[in-house]
Amino acid sequence: MTITNDDELQGLREIGRIVADTLAAMGKALEPGITTAELDAIGRDMLERHGARSAPETVYGFPGATCISINEEVAHGIPGGRRILAGDLVNIDVSAQKAGYFSDTGASFTVPPVDRRIEKLCRDGKRALWAGLGQVGAGKPVAGIGEAVGRFAQKNGYTLVRNLASHGIGRSLHEEPKEIATWPERSERRVIQKGLVFTVEPFLSLGADWAEHAEGDRWTLYSEPRAPTVQYEHTVVATANGPLVLTLPG
Repeated sequence: MTITNDDELQGLREIGRIVADTLAAMGKALEPGITTAELDAIGRDMLERHGARSAPETVYGFPGATCISINEEVAHGIPGGRRILAGDLVNIDVSAQKAGYFSDTGASFTVPPVDRRIEKLCRDGKRALWAGLGQVGAGKPVAGIGEAVGRFAQKNGYTLVRNLASHGIGRSLHEEPKEIATWPERSERRVIQKGLVFTVEPFLSLGADWAEHAEGDRWTLYSEPRAPTVQYEHTVVATANGPLVLTLPG
């Protein structure tokens, strides 16, 4: 989607704030013993109270309002009876729609006490996201996003999952431009247009470079090779002055 008027921007701002507030509430509710189904119910309730609907559930038939992935799970974890334990690394991804506009955000959280390496991975996951966001702007190369994230990962001794990409969003959950790499991609030649709406969501890891499904589960993705992995995500609009981040809590 490319924004053409202020009404579109306001619609995107509203759903962006809703998913950001939902993510923050779910993160705050994390504690040992809570099940992923109970955590998902908190997210569903908050979305519905603000007139929004889960995007993965309504668009793809995902069995939950939000995606909750623990430890070895990288993305698209199904809410259920699994209990969150002290020491877990938990990724929460919230995407939703309201009044025809979509937004998508995500973050990784720790449940103390955790290994210092995991704490550092989380801090650096946020830094990797902002390294990519720093390359967003009208007229800039799309490839700059992945190159910046790649430099950060290499400098700090991390790997990047290279088959989970960022994507266009706005009037649908996934739209053009598709497959925006958050890793160096030499074949990328596209240029970011003013008003373009898309996500930036690098997956930073302590060793994984791929995500794969397990047998019998068409949703949950696991790190390959198995390694702690974090994801942080914002939905943005490209402007002449850089990224306008839509998914900040209000």
